[in-house]
Amino acid sequence: MRHVLILLSFLIVVAAPSALSGFYLYTIAADQYASKVGFTVRREDASSSFEILGGLTSLSNSSSSDTDILYEFIQSQKLVSDIDEDFDLRAMWSKPVADVDDLSDWQSLISERSADVIFALAPDASLEELVHYWNRMVRISYEAGSGLIELEVLAFSPEDATAISQALFEESSQMINNLSDVARQDAIRYARQDLDETLERLRDARAIVTRFRNIHQIVDPEIDIQTQAGLIGNLQTQQAQTLIEIDLLQDGNINASDPRLVQAFRRIKVIENRIKAERQKSGIGEQSNGNTFADLLGDYERLIVDREFAEKSYITALANYDASLADARRQTRYLAAYMQPTIAETPEYPKRFTILALITLFLFLIWSVVILVFSAISDRR
Repeated sequence: MRHVLILLSFLIVVAAPSALSGFYLYTIAADQYASKVGFTVRREDASSSFEILGGLTSLSNSSSSDTDILYEFIQSQKLVSDIDEDFDLRAMWSKPVADVDDLSDWQSLISERSADVIFALAPDASLEELVHYWNRMVRISYEAGSGLIELEVLAFSPEDATAISQALFEESSQMINNLSDVARQDAIRYARQDLDETLERLRDARAIVTRFRNIHQIVDPEIDIQTQAGLIGNLQTQQAQTLIEIDLLQDGNINASDPRLVQAFRRIKVIENRIKAERQKSGIGEQSNGNTFADLLGDYERLIVDREFAEKSYITALANYDASLADARRQTRYLAAYMQPTIAETPEYPKRFTILALITLFLFLIWSVVILVFSAISDRR
């Protein structure tokens, strides 16, 4: 009786479920076709602003964050919803009910494979159920080190699988482009702000220099100082000539009241006073406001330095702005496909033999453990 019960339990626990599973897998389960597509994110970089202006750029792998974002995007509900609106994923992934006149004709019903409730999606599935089923039918292989993403899209017809994989690639490419657009727009906005600020600073610096010239009625204090130095040098030359004339007159033993000697002394005094006045000159004209040449020159040089710095800042900001505009005219991130969406010729899924072997193995192990435990308990009694 024990052996009969063991055999009966084997038939009930192992043989019958395995046979039922095999029947379902090989007669009811719908064939699934796989379409593969592989891509990676690449980024166009410029190592310096001079190379940007010179048109020298380089292609490099994108940062891991871009690929990580893309990896999460492929599994997102938003992507599933967008593709479902374009292709009606529920219709693609659910098998239509067979149009069978005689429902007792189970062979005709099976041939349409309308009863595949395990591997197919319910036609009235909710969005959450669709997302869960998406993660079953879209299999992602992601190598973090190389940044390569490979997708395997399953569907019940090769055309549907290829269409979904192509749409997925296009949506992923659009998402990467959107990331680039956001980054470029931010770069342009910040560059424009810097350009406006430097332009306003340059205008203020030029206005201050112009106001300084109007107040002091000079164009360049350095030129005025050179002119002043030339004037003093000329007066000193005249002073030396007049002293020589005085010495010559005195050597001629002329009277001290001689008009020529008196005129020479008057001339030398006037020249000395003029030299002293020029050297101690506190400003130019009546609008000098008590400023000396040294103070005027110091103030002017400070204003010129500020203006030159503003000009250089403006040139740098303008170059950055032009570079940002040039960068905005091209994609800085690319979704490069190293494997275009494929179209399958034969169904690869479901893996019927593998699934059946695993089901049979697990049922046999469960049955074996139960029988061993039951036999051990019976023997102890």
